[in-house]
Amino acid sequence: MLPSFLSPVSLYGNYLRRCFIAAGLSLRTADVDHGDGTAIHFWGPDPAKTTLGKPSLVLIHGFGPVATWQWRRQVQFFAPKFDVYVPYLIFFGGSTTRSGDRTETFQAAAVAGLMETIGVERYSLVGTSYGGIVAYNIARRWPERVEKVVIASSGVNMRRRDGEALLKRANLARTEDLLLPATAKQLRTLLSLAVFKRPNIFPEFFLNDLLHKLYSEKRKEKMELLNGLTIGRDDEAKVSPLDKDVLLVWGDHDQIFPFEMATELKELLGKKVKLEVMKNTSHVPQTEKPALFNEIVNNFLCQST
Repeated sequence: MLPSFLSPVSLYGNYLRRCFIAAGLSLRTADVDHGDGTAIHFWGPDPAKTTLGKPSLVLIHGFGPVATWQWRRQVQFFAPKFDVYVPYLIFFGGSTTRSGDRTETFQAAAVAGLMETIGVERYSLVGTSYGGIVAYNIARRWPERVEKVVIASSGVNMRRRDGEALLKRANLARTEDLLLPATAKQLRTLLSLAVFKRPNIFPEFFLNDLLHKLYSEKRKEKMELLNGLTIGRDDEAKVSPLDKDVLLVWGDHDQIFPFEMATELKELLGKKVKLEVMKNTSHVPQTEKPALFNEIVNNFLCQST
């Protein structure tokens, strides 16, 4: 294990936090009143500096590295135009709860509760992967609060067979071995599925540093989150239409949630859904081609309906 001053992951993490601060965001904690000790750690603009009339945008991360690793380029791009909020989902970063609920609907309630607690009444959502599932549930349960929804690379319509096919592609027996890797070999497998240009050049010590700094914290609770998902348990897609503008953004080479799931999800979500395909990207197009991803999302958010 590398000490922090020699760890490339720690050094890069410090750089990411400085980028968020430079974009005008600060790290805060809000108690969300569920009576269960739920507290959300989040990045957001200084309340004293928010601009009247500036729209609000919530970026919801997926499984894996913490939010700063997943949304840096989006925060830098959108912060001048939006009041950007980046919550850490429960058991990521400093977000925690005493509740035993581990479902995606509980995560949605926590994020919606955060926005209500800090006084943001209306906002648009951008969620990636697991965060897209959370974003969908917020829009479904609190449609009066949500303006527009962007769901990126997110198997909201996952069935049991989709999970089985994913494990077959990964040549692994359990979902947690893929999404919560514990060895350098498992992390290489995840990267090979999640990224189009496979980063096979990473040395062993760097992968072990990633594992220690980004995947070791609250492993038990995160495994409970994976086991607590209500989707993917049977052969029925549990998706209800959303009566609002929705944008799906998908990598054409996504091997976590293949593109066929995107075309089906578009039909399931209703008539106000657009699908944008990003060529030569996989499961994380917001980091693989951030400029194009930002342009696509910005055009959708800023167009009048």
